[in-house]
Amino acid sequence: MVKSINLYNNFNIKKKHRASIILIGNFDGLHLGHQKLFTLAQFYKKKYSLKVGVLTFEPMPKMYFNKNIKNFRISNQKQKINILSKLNVDFIITKKFDKSFSKTKAIDFIKKIIVKKLSAKYIFVSNNFRFGNKREGDVKLLIKYGNKYNYKIVKPRPLLIKKKMVSSTLIRNYLQNGKLTKANKLLNKNWSIQGNVQKGKQLGKKIGFPTANIDIKDYILACPGVYAVRAKITKNSKIVKGIANLGYRPTFNGKKILLEVHLFNFSGNLYDKNLTVEFLKFIRKEKKFKNVNELKKQIKIDLLTAKK
Repeated sequence: MVKSINLYNNFNIKKKHRASIILIGNFDGLHLGHQKLFTLAQFYKKKYSLKVGVLTFEPMPKMYFNKNIKNFRISNQKQKINILSKLNVDFIITKKFDKSFSKTKAIDFIKKIIVKKLSAKYIFVSNNFRFGNKREGDVKLLIKYGNKYNYKIVKPRPLLIKKKMVSSTLIRNYLQNGKLTKANKLLNKNWSIQGNVQKGKQLGKKIGFPTANIDIKDYILACPGVYAVRAKITKNSKIVKGIANLGYRPTFNGKKILLEVHLFNFSGNLYDKNLTVEFLKFIRKEKKFKNVNELKKQIKIDLLTAKK
């Protein structure tokens, strides 16, 4: 059972959460590298009898500053909080990243937020962490003021697997190139997309393969194609295996990215239901077929592959 967790959307935290260990970052995907960081935080928690908190930002700063970045996230905010709840974190601060906050001077971030608001004792950050107006603050600046304001910086070495640094960037690269198995290994779980089922043009139903359609919103666009999946219907926690097409549906001249999920041995109305779709295996890339009959033939082959 997941323990209850304190959620804040500003820095006015409860007294019991002041003077804690604070981990700062996007933590997109909460991969093996992040998990190593949280394991170390738990060691500090036991050693110094302190609470552990996470400071993260919404939207992700990179997406805020570059409006052209649409499909970028490995996990959404709800998924992130759910995973953090399982990592023995005591509280989470999700700060809205807006114009006002983006103009905070680096020294003010240290003095007014880290020291005055949070009274942080240990701060866990990556070596490339930047903060403050125009990214003027860095880890060196945090260390410089550490003694003066009675906090310590912890910047663990990045996790290397086969000489590659485990990072959200590497996982995005794997997903975009159809290397789902590698991405899932670094995530230590199956990559998933969570969203509400929308009413579409019912093209799948017309050709004999009804699908639940989900707008992927800000999720990273993994390699467009066909995947073996497992879907969890949030309301009743029912898990159903299936097959999914992620992409543009070129045979039907689709323009919008869509996740279409066909569930095996399932009947029922899924409209407006929330689904979590786990990607188990990449089957093939998306392609444009000459006609619907050619597409139907391929779908039958894909179904057999997915069921195997």
